[in-house]
Amino acid sequence: MRPFSSPSPFTWVTCTLAFLPAVLTTPLPKRTQGVSMGLDTDFPDPSFLKAQDGKWYAFGTNGNGKRIQVASSDDFSSWTLLDIEALPTLSSWETDKEHYAPDVILRDDGKYVMYYSGEAKSDIGHHCVGTAIADKPTGPYVPSDTPFSCRLDQGGSLDPAGFEDADGTRYVTFKVDGNSIGHGGDCNNGIAPLVPTPILLQKVQPDGVTPIGDAVQILDRSTADGDGPLVEAPSLVLHDGTYFLFYSTHCYTDEAYDVRWATATNITGPYTKTNVELLKTGDGLISPGGATVCGCGDRMLFHGWCDDSKKQRCMYHAGVDLSGQTANIV
Repeated sequence: MRPFSSPSPFTWVTCTLAFLPAVLTTPLPKRTQGVSMGLDTDFPDPSFLKAQDGKWYAFGTNGNGKRIQVASSDDFSSWTLLDIEALPTLSSWETDKEHYAPDVILRDDGKYVMYYSGEAKSDIGHHCVGTAIADKPTGPYVPSDTPFSCRLDQGGSLDPAGFEDADGTRYVTFKVDGNSIGHGGDCNNGIAPLVPTPILLQKVQPDGVTPIGDAVQILDRSTADGDGPLVEAPSLVLHDGTYFLFYSTHCYTDEAYDVRWATATNITGPYTKTNVELLKTGDGLISPGGATVCGCGDRMLFHGWCDDSKKQRCMYHAGVDLSGQTANIV
């Protein structure tokens, strides 16, 4: 997903976060049933994991003077934005401008692997998925020399997320950013002919970064399903033998932006869309999306516009109940 604005970190006004206001560490009253504010500041596309130290860590798109933002929590309810740059160095393939939708996994050897989207120097305005490795959840993450996926001829690659299957096999899901080469209109893909924005599944080695074979398509946008110009922000979990693929539809600037899910009994699909809006605008939420669901299947983080000015996207947390092929906010 693209942020509302994405200036270089070196052009941002750097704010000292060591003495954060209480609003960043205390959840606000619930907006909609089962949903609470986690961070009342710009923290789009949040992903998270529980680290070896027992704490929860969340990672967000560039903002607050950082390329990759980090927050922590002891209880998944009260979150603190940390004054940490998780990605202090860059790879040679990327610019210093746009870093979107990071996701972090804990590898079997105790290393942390970050997947993220960075702007390609070879094709300004389009993105590749990069990988970076650290010894601690907060970094510093050291980027790989080569990108994980680019597909620049199809618009680029965005929104990576790691997944470990029941047998320990690792995968990465990501979106092909077809709307970036669309023909204008809503999210640059509202004018026919509409461009595909498929979500792909890539099997990887146990190191989490080395692809095995070719990626396979597991979802795409469909006008018939009411997806608008795109599908994006995949988050894959396995619960009681069912694969749940959570994703967002429409444009992040639009109040129709939402979170939906599809299900499958095989990791490669076919995935059947439910076309149910798990999260949508209303009851205090504005354009909720970019959700990450815990592998445990019982909690999630997502973003939504902080207020009607639509200048920043705050982070929210919610409880989730998965039953059969149904997902609910609890």
